[in-house]
Amino acid sequence: MTVLHAPGARGAARLTAAVLGTLLAGVTACSPATSGSDTGSAETVATGLDVPWSIAFLDGTPLISARDSGQILELTGGEPRVIGTVDGVEPGGESGLLGLATHRDGLYVYSTGADGNRIQRFAVDGRPGSLSLGTADTIIDRLPSAAYHSGGRIAFGPDGMLYATVGDAGVSKDAQNLDTPAGSILRLTPDGDVPADNPFDGSPIYSYGHRNPQGIAWAADGTMFASEFGQDTWDELNVIEPGGNYGWPEVEGIAGDDRFVDPVQQWRPDEASPSGIEIADGTIHIANLRGEVLRTVPVADPTDPSSSEELLEGEYGRLRDVARTPDGELWVLTSNTDGRGSPADGDDRLLRLPG
Repeated sequence: MTVLHAPGARGAARLTAAVLGTLLAGVTACSPATSGSDTGSAETVATGLDVPWSIAFLDGTPLISARDSGQILELTGGEPRVIGTVDGVEPGGESGLLGLATHRDGLYVYSTGADGNRIQRFAVDGRPGSLSLGTADTIIDRLPSAAYHSGGRIAFGPDGMLYATVGDAGVSKDAQNLDTPAGSILRLTPDGDVPADNPFDGSPIYSYGHRNPQGIAWAADGTMFASEFGQDTWDELNVIEPGGNYGWPEVEGIAGDDRFVDPVQQWRPDEASPSGIEIADGTIHIANLRGEVLRTVPVADPTDPSSSEELLEGEYGRLRDVARTPDGELWVLTSNTDGRGSPADGDDRLLRLPG
């Protein structure tokens, strides 16, 4: 387990910018034979979800986190069911039960507790259809949390390390302070230790100068991408470099300042608010909240805005997460019950994109 303290950070070299209780009530799963949206271009897998935040797959079984209730659900061929409630979750604003990731037989969970954000690893017992949340080990805790800018995404990289996004928790200047994880992306071993090859000695910080990084994913060649909520000017898609300083709060968007790594794409917040991302078949898929689109960006040329496409535009409202299933499908979570959307009948829902 990593215990946060003032790390002995060494200076980074200048980097070049690289191109159910209540939740379960009303939840309905749709079998592939009968599912399908009546009006949209995606297929409905489940409806009636209450503030869903993240999707992960454990041995092929889809799991969903519910931000405000602290519950984790499984979906397996019948009605979605709660496998357990994470103890001590304290929801509020953008905090609560957030990201999920799986590694080997463990379920990693990012959530907000009394002392800030934390990442725990849970055993999951039983078989699909009767899974239950087992005991928890704390991987890291006392991460900055707040009603706004609370980060929350976790994922395992191709190097087998655990990456986690941490927001600035509303204290912008902390994003430039290597003595705090606020406004950073962390890199840890699966047990929560600091890898020896991290860019700052003894520190879990992998990159910094972020406002509120949200989605992380890797291309086939190992390039790491991250989406980020901006303030009033620009939301961002970044290529993440070890030790990179992404400029917040000194700059927002593409600044052309050699001290910072520029984003490869930027969008106005009312067109974007990019949340979870997934890479499939050489394309980055970005779930957008305010923009209400699934935006695609080609990995081969992520700096060309004209090569992007917008899917599901205006069809399902706010989109929170996108994930690739073990058999290669893309699934998308909506986020219309989070207090900022306009829920329609059946919201929130899990969607399947056509192949």
